[in-house]
Amino acid sequence: MNSLDFSPLLPYAGLLPEALKITLEIGMAGFMLALVIAVVVGTLRSRKLPKAAGFLLSFYVEVFRGTPLLVQLFFVYYGLPSAGIRMEPVMAAILTMGLNSGSYLSENIRASILAVDKGQYEAAHMLGYTPLQTNIHIVLPQAMRVAIPSFMNGFSSIIKETSIVSVLPVIELTKLGNQVYAKTYHPFEIYILLGVIYFCLTYFLTFLAKWLERRASKWQL
Repeated sequence: MNSLDFSPLLPYAGLLPEALKITLEIGMAGFMLALVIAVVVGTLRSRKLPKAAGFLLSFYVEVFRGTPLLVQLFFVYYGLPSAGIRMEPVMAAILTMGLNSGSYLSENIRASILAVDKGQYEAAHMLGYTPLQTNIHIVLPQAMRVAIPSFMNGFSSIIKETSIVSVLPVIELTKLGNQVYAKTYHPFEIYILLGVIYFCLTYFLTFLAKWLERRASKWQL
């Protein structure tokens, strides 16, 4: 193998910031959507629900956990237009990432809520808290602290999974790399560079996760 030569990539360096911006936009927006979905679905599934509601929530979780993300992305972007639902590729990617990751994170939220001591509910009832107030002010803060590591892992996964969006007509990091490869024929250099960028993004998140865990640990007695 010839020695690595990154110089042919330099003319395309100006395209990198925009591709990185799109990658982060999809990753961050997808994670925020996943977080909302996880809290709502996880909280509801930790309670006794009517059979119809429980079935629908379980169906959502199992479908998105049991099918490939790529298939889900194709269904949202290419399949839904046949039903009259059209959206931009970035929005389709955000929606798919949010729904997919939300199904996984909702199980973490549910497990975290169920791990909260039952005495917390009894104490809240004695203090006159309503069930909604108990969840918002007492149960969820404790559950979220327990779920922080899994949330940050989910965020890292979403950032890496944005590479799958390269199959859509949107130029994020991986799509840009593929296009540059088609013009320069330097695959090793391109994909090494992409790997370094994705690694730096996810490695930063590990430090963020540790900082959040330290902050949240102040709640512990």
